[in-house]
Amino acid sequence: MAVGNEHMTLRSISLAVLTLALGIPAPAALAALTLAAPALAAPARDLATLLSYPFLDDLTAARDADRIAWTSNTAGIRRVWTAAGPAFSPRAVSTAAGDDGMELTGLVVSPDGARLVWVRGGDHDANWSEARGEPNPASASDAPKLTLWTALTTGGPATAIGDGDAPALGNGGRLAYVKGRELWVGTATKDGTKHVYDEGRAAHLAWSPDGSRLAFVSTRGDHSFVGVYSVAAHTVTWAAPSTGLDAHPVWSSDGTRLAFVRRYSNGGAPEPARIDTPQPWAIVVADAATGAGHVVWASPRTLNGSYTAVPGGAELLWAAGDRLVFRAELDGWAHLYALPAAGGTPTLLTPGDFIVENVTLTRGGKAVLYTANTGALPGDDDRRHIFRATFDGMPPAQLTPGNGLEFQPVVAKPGKLAYISVSATRPAAIHLIDPAQHDVTIDAGADAYATASLVVPQRVTFTAADGTLIHSQLFDAGGPADASKRKPAVIFVHGGPPRQMLLGWSYMDYYSNAYAVNQMLAAKGF
Repeated sequence: MAVGNEHMTLRSISLAVLTLALGIPAPAALAALTLAAPALAAPARDLATLLSYPFLDDLTAARDADRIAWTSNTAGIRRVWTAAGPAFSPRAVSTAAGDDGMELTGLVVSPDGARLVWVRGGDHDANWSEARGEPNPASASDAPKLTLWTALTTGGPATAIGDGDAPALGNGGRLAYVKGRELWVGTATKDGTKHVYDEGRAAHLAWSPDGSRLAFVSTRGDHSFVGVYSVAAHTVTWAAPSTGLDAHPVWSSDGTRLAFVRRYSNGGAPEPARIDTPQPWAIVVADAATGAGHVVWASPRTLNGSYTAVPGGAELLWAAGDRLVFRAELDGWAHLYALPAAGGTPTLLTPGDFIVENVTLTRGGKAVLYTANTGALPGDDDRRHIFRATFDGMPPAQLTPGNGLEFQPVVAKPGKLAYISVSATRPAAIHLIDPAQHDVTIDAGADAYATASLVVPQRVTFTAADGTLIHSQLFDAGGPADASKRKPAVIFVHGGPPRQMLLGWSYMDYYSNAYAVNQMLAAKGF
């Protein structure tokens, strides 16, 4: 059984694995199951083989070109890949010499699709204390650094730019990034210079559509500001500054305005933190030139009105028709809403009992793509599929039905959808659907993995003592189907509601690792 979220507020709840080799009779919920297992090839029982699966991440697309890029980690070897239409043949632009433990993250592609920039090193999973420096899993004698790398998508070697993190590529190869907590601006071919003196820490960099200005967030502990840096004038304009926590700026299509999220404190005398205290928030729209702005929507001061705990937060986007799209839990589920940029009443875009993740706009912003744990098949609430929602009142359309799992949708070109696809027995691969609905698999190593040794987990639900319905997965590689027969078991307990273990490989690295370990235990007879 597994329920997942290692990023809970209570960090002490992380991972507990209880090995039960005791002959304990199965509970009623499990005894009612028929433990039918598919015919399997000889299982790969060693951990190294099962942990050599390919994990793909950071799928991204060029804004103005028919090109995509992504990262892979196969048996510890990390690579950056790219592919372009019409053939979309994958090509590795960077490959690590071995498993040095240095992650590749922050992959971005220039608007014209000509150049890639990424980050090597660090730990971007929010579990690392900066005071300890950068992680050094390979015990290198020289201190590892957080560095920026670049490569042309058409060929040539990958080259180091310099120290930095959180890259943002603009028009003409202009590159903004964070270095030593400060905002730096340069080009993708050489290290930049510090451009903003700021008491805070720079984050959430976003170029304007024409590349002349850069929005960023200055985080200052108990408050934060959204700033607009003009490259030509070398000035900063603060957007409607307040004592709140402002973050996640997005640009209007004409580059004249910014929208961003503002989170408030409750005010009043200090009191102990409580999980039942509402955490209100708002959306602000500001003029990019003057900084003048105002709140266009404020959440209700209720628990459901609190800022969402789903990773990615509000997922604020500026869509066509001068609309803002955002994610909120106003009905108890993390759903998408549309709001006029001038303000008004939000319209629910994604009704139903499910959560929304991986939100992005189609080119032109006339529709929104997302993943959700719902669909037409039984058990889809324990999977992920890709959907498309429009602003005309029509129900969302499911784009990837079936018993697999799909996530991280991006638009490679108008009408072309690229995404990462997995199943219960097949690790990650890149898929592409063109306007004629031809589904092309861009293989990045999944076919070489020992999929024949894997089992298809069965969904198990049961009711907890407080009446909550619990979802879990049973990994069983065969053996006695008689519930009265004793059989060793491993119970895997992990985390809480914002994250979810799935009926297949996960879109998060840690959960894929746990999935492979659970498969190994099943192969060994548990």
